[in-house]
Amino acid sequence: MSTTVSNNDRHAPPLPDIAGYRVLRVLNHGGMSTVYLGQQLALSREVAIKVMQAQALSDEVSRRRFENEARTIARLEHPHIVSIYEVGRTGDGLPYYSMPHLARGHLGQRSFIGKNGVTDEARVIDILRALLSAIEYAHSCGVIHRDVKAENVLFDDSGRPLLADFGIALRRGFGPRVTAAGLAIGSTAYMAPEQARGEDVDGRADLYSLGVLTWEMLTGHLPYQAGDALSMAVMHAQDPIPKLPASLRHWQRFMNRALAKGPLNRFQSVAHMREALTAIEQHRVWPRLDAARERVMSLTQSPTRLWASLVLLAAAGLGSLWLMGRDGSDSFFRVDASAPTPAVIAPDPTDAMMAPLPEAPLQRALDDTRRQIAQRKLTAPEDGNAYSSALAAWHADSTNPEVHRVIGELTNALGDELARNLRSGNDTRARDYFATAVALGEQTGNGNSAEQQALRKTALTELQARMDKAVKRYDRESAQRVAALAPDFDVPTATAAKMVASAKAVPRKGQVLPGDPAGAVLRDGSTGAFAISQKPVTRGDYQRFTSATGRAAALCRERASVLRLLSPRSWQAPGFTQGNGEPVVCVSFEDAEAYALWYSRQTGHRYRLPNAEEARKAAAEVSGRDISLWLRDCGRNCQQRQAVGSSWRKSEQQRALTSARGYDDVGFRLVREL
Repeated sequence: MSTTVSNNDRHAPPLPDIAGYRVLRVLNHGGMSTVYLGQQLALSREVAIKVMQAQALSDEVSRRRFENEARTIARLEHPHIVSIYEVGRTGDGLPYYSMPHLARGHLGQRSFIGKNGVTDEARVIDILRALLSAIEYAHSCGVIHRDVKAENVLFDDSGRPLLADFGIALRRGFGPRVTAAGLAIGSTAYMAPEQARGEDVDGRADLYSLGVLTWEMLTGHLPYQAGDALSMAVMHAQDPIPKLPASLRHWQRFMNRALAKGPLNRFQSVAHMREALTAIEQHRVWPRLDAARERVMSLTQSPTRLWASLVLLAAAGLGSLWLMGRDGSDSFFRVDASAPTPAVIAPDPTDAMMAPLPEAPLQRALDDTRRQIAQRKLTAPEDGNAYSSALAAWHADSTNPEVHRVIGELTNALGDELARNLRSGNDTRARDYFATAVALGEQTGNGNSAEQQALRKTALTELQARMDKAVKRYDRESAQRVAALAPDFDVPTATAAKMVASAKAVPRKGQVLPGDPAGAVLRDGSTGAFAISQKPVTRGDYQRFTSATGRAAALCRERASVLRLLSPRSWQAPGFTQGNGEPVVCVSFEDAEAYALWYSRQTGHRYRLPNAEEARKAAAEVSGRDISLWLRDCGRNCQQRQAVGSSWRKSEQQRALTSARGYDDVGFRLVREL
């Protein structure tokens, strides 16, 4: 049996013929469906019947798919989800489903702000907990609502909030549902940016919408306000998250997570959002606004006063999109009115909605920062560097986790440049990189981040490595420079004091190296400091070498003399009497090099013969006799080697001698490599 009741408005379309129901009148009309007040004849109960329009489901495949989804949603049984009684088709073949008629109004018709301007936060949290429970249950069943908004939160006679209209919900695995025209489905005033772009979505899109709803309950208005669906979607995608008034500042962190532009930066589950809600509740106590709530309840129970309010909103220029649902999508349930509601058909904003959304300033700043890091444009040029871009991102949304991640990436990059410059001795540039990184951390609240700690560790490691190298090379000046740098790189006081002490312990030029077996003295050369033994190698030193190695003595001759056949000379018998403490002579260049190699192995230090500059700077008399010293420098060819310094035989300052022969006025000293 099917019964319809004619509309009083002769211009309105005829009421549908639905078997088993008496259709009474239109409750609401949107771009995709019409909701009617009806009576289910078999059970004599009032119901709301949602009938899809022909253009919304234009083919049989889409109609069957809609029915399958409706049946899936009908199996959701939860105290805060509006039940679906029946799924079927009208006499004209249009899909419909019926549900309870809830005449106590929707969330958008209630206020939680009292006369004194104080929000009833306790009631807001009660409603949020109920909705979170419903959404969590739906998600566990594989259903994403995709249209959480004030008009879809209804109240039963006991004041309990119920989540309604899963009519555009999406079961996982089906992919994103859009209209035949390609328009992303959902209410743009509450819609997550990825959903507005028609991308695949998951449960985090519902949490974004719930975040918008939370803002609306707390403040009495939406976080973003625009005159059309496209402008609204653009604002959600690119505008910074607004700041709450001072009285609600304790909600700001919650809102920043809930309204994050990217799903990765939002609450990742209902459980996470509920934990954040509990944290707010535990740190705040609010007065109950019972009187204010009673006044709101009174308003919602008075159809005449409520419709008068809606008429005033329409007169203020909200436009047809906002009359549909404040954003251009379906609002299927209104408070019952005594007169039929005229149908309002909104223009299809498909083309505008499908146009690419402008890139958000925050995302642009994040992308710029990462690109400039890759290009190593960390602090320059002035009009395009990673430091400026990172600060721009932080100013756009200082609580966005992605912003803090990119700040960490920049800090690491600055640390890499700091280390490179410290290793190369470019201390001024290294100091600039460190100061920039520290300033970045202080300005963005990341002064104690893991990246900042790693930055300081890097600076300390590089400075300590330079100090160790300077000490090992007995480079007092370099060690002192490193110690002086410590305060500029926030080196701990105790560590800085140790660096100062290490620098002071390095001997000055002209002092003997501590513990050096050759008694090498630190001297200054044109290419840096070097250490040379205070005196030439003695006969006693050389005796120990020949005893250990069995090296045969080289032939020795006077300069420009004929080899003595009758009385050959050697280091043991140079032709004059010597004590063991006097310089050994009559040793060849090759003998001297062999001694230096052996002595290096014995002591664990690296010794060699000096070059010309080193030998001249260390020239001295020994036992009243001047001798020349073998040099490592070659003569005209390396069969000859140079000897430097005048001797008791010759006043020449430098001469070339045969490297395989010894000379009775030539000895050698050792230079220790630092």
